[in-house]
Amino acid sequence: MGSCNEFYSAKEFHLDPKFRVDPRHLFVGPKIGEGAHGKVYEGKYKNQSVAIKIVHRGETPEEIIDTEARFAREVAMMSRVKHKNLVKFIGVCREPVMVIVTELLAGGTLRKYLLQLRPRCLDMRVAVGFALDIARAMECLHSHGIIHRDLKPENLILTADHKTVKLADFGLAREESLTEMMTAETGTYRWMAPELYSTVTLRQGEKKHYNHKVDAYSYAIVLWELLHNKKPFGNMSNIQAAYAAAFNNVRPSVENLPEDLALILTSCWTEDPNARPDFDQIIHMLLRYLSCHMPPEPMIPSHVFTSENAVLPPESPGTSSLMAVQDDLEETPKGMMETKSRGLFFCFRQCF
Repeated sequence: MGSCNEFYSAKEFHLDPKFRVDPRHLFVGPKIGEGAHGKVYEGKYKNQSVAIKIVHRGETPEEIIDTEARFAREVAMMSRVKHKNLVKFIGVCREPVMVIVTELLAGGTLRKYLLQLRPRCLDMRVAVGFALDIARAMECLHSHGIIHRDLKPENLILTADHKTVKLADFGLAREESLTEMMTAETGTYRWMAPELYSTVTLRQGEKKHYNHKVDAYSYAIVLWELLHNKKPFGNMSNIQAAYAAAFNNVRPSVENLPEDLALILTSCWTEDPNARPDFDQIIHMLLRYLSCHMPPEPMIPSHVFTSENAVLPPESPGTSSLMAVQDDLEETPKGMMETKSRGLFFCFRQCF
């Protein structure tokens, strides 16, 4: 799709007044993330803890036009979808800087959580539970005709209790009806579907047609990580992983995995996009796996104790022990406690 401003220009940008954020009530705290087009901060809005994404407009007129169009597209999509596994959209302001405000999730990214857990793996029930959360978020997006295009652990955020995963960052999302001339090379190479690559080179800017099935491929790579807690494609660079997947049909190993889960992976990352399942099918397969191999454990009545130090089963088997490990590993980010909230205008001057 040539330029995204063909579909969302600044003049066409209309937003429900309830989503308009008053920058006078927006206060910015420590930085918690950074991407190609902006930085994300912890902050406050009207005494509510929030995540604040400040978008960098760019330097040249062309960059500014494209950034404003991308911003309008992201806001338009976030404001119209709502699901318990999607980060909640709170509002936006465009001046003095472009800002997107969402709920703040204290659990950090799935990437950070997995790295802190290594070399240990997630409990299987926890891993499948997270996989279900992600699949349900993706099913919601696809039901609204939206392709995320950048599904990866960095864009998956955990709640404070580490029991729920929510999908974030619509910066690269697109409406599927607009993909006929969509730019390829979109997303992060290690997780990108092979059909996004040129058959000659990974030259940025090539136009290709693809559909929502690119998200199924990315989902399979994320699921493989959840099950193994290892980097997919081993020690290959991102570019090497892209070439291996696109031109040699290389995929991570599914050895030693339960047959049902291996089938989900291989069907989601198959080379033919049309053969990949939709997310409602993926959800059904995951639920069937849970019901067949991990039936609910019987609950012990609260008044029954076998010893003074008896431990009752956690709400989600395996989760409590993982949370204990996580608590031991987590450290307060440097400067988090002493950093005071600052006004939006101050932060903008400091950061850009």
